[in-house]
Amino acid sequence: MNSLGSRVGWVGMRTHQTIAELIDGIRRGDRALLGRALTLVESNNRGRRLEAQELLAAILPSTGRAHRIGITGVPGVGKSTFIEAFGLRLIERGHRVAVLAVDPSSSVSKGSILGDKTRMEDLSRSERAFIRPSPAGGSLGGVARKTRESILVCEAAGYDMVLVETVGVGQSETTVAEMVDFFLLLKLAGAGDELQGIKRGILELADLIAINKADGDNIAAAKLARAEFERALHILRPGSNEQWMPRVVTSSAVTGDGLDTIHDLIVEHRDFLESNGAFETRRSTQQLQWMWSLVEEGLKTAVREHPEVVGRIEDLELAVVEGRTTATTAAEEILRAFGVGD
Repeated sequence: MNSLGSRVGWVGMRTHQTIAELIDGIRRGDRALLGRALTLVESNNRGRRLEAQELLAAILPSTGRAHRIGITGVPGVGKSTFIEAFGLRLIERGHRVAVLAVDPSSSVSKGSILGDKTRMEDLSRSERAFIRPSPAGGSLGGVARKTRESILVCEAAGYDMVLVETVGVGQSETTVAEMVDFFLLLKLAGAGDELQGIKRGILELADLIAINKADGDNIAAAKLARAEFERALHILRPGSNEQWMPRVVTSSAVTGDGLDTIHDLIVEHRDFLESNGAFETRRSTQQLQWMWSLVEEGLKTAVREHPEVVGRIEDLELAVVEGRTTATTAAEEILRAFGVGD
């Protein structure tokens, strides 16, 4: 594609927009055109991907100004309810809020958890908010590409707070932490979840831990859990003048308690990183990580689709499964067929 006049169409839609029309709609904050631009960015079709790259190149100068916030927690911790309450509070403070729900679809049913928009009815009705659930078809690599690019589109549309929600399982947490400025971990008190929080992995990702649902009869348990997490953080992540020391707070989407504190800590965290140059370093590192992850994803696709490899994959996979050859030997054969290796 060489012109912003390239025409973009989607099956089942009566209207067709050029790339230039989509860009104009994004800049005007037209939520319908923003949604169509994100549909283009999320497409796996090669032709659509070229059009998407054309769009992204054009809006790139208008990106990078938003505060990117990752939010995670185990199912049942109340992420959607928290995000709606927090998003509405951010809007009250003058922000424009985009919510991107990262959802690696079920590997068993191939279904996906796309109820976020219906669970955030009040937030979705606000003209200053945009909610986009995005299934990934089981591919975290797909999550990384689509969500990173979706962040850029939302930033170009003028959303200055982009909340990226993960389903809170497995590698999705690390994937999201590598694309945001601030990572918020939601926890529950009195549900056996405190011990899981002692694991070093998730604590190394979190910039803030919020003990959620701290209301009613659960307030005392939430305060106790907060103290336990604070002790764990001091053991596993001793702070220094050069490093941000993660905090632990209690929060409630029902009463609104803790929401302002969380916002203030997010702002304090960014000020801290900007004061010592770590913010730009973090963004630059993420960009390079993204570039190489795309290279790896592209190479893997190229290998699988190479004509000399396609005809051998099934036999080699079966040989590995049946124990007739090692994974190393099979991998070397695939690479030789692709044209690399000894």
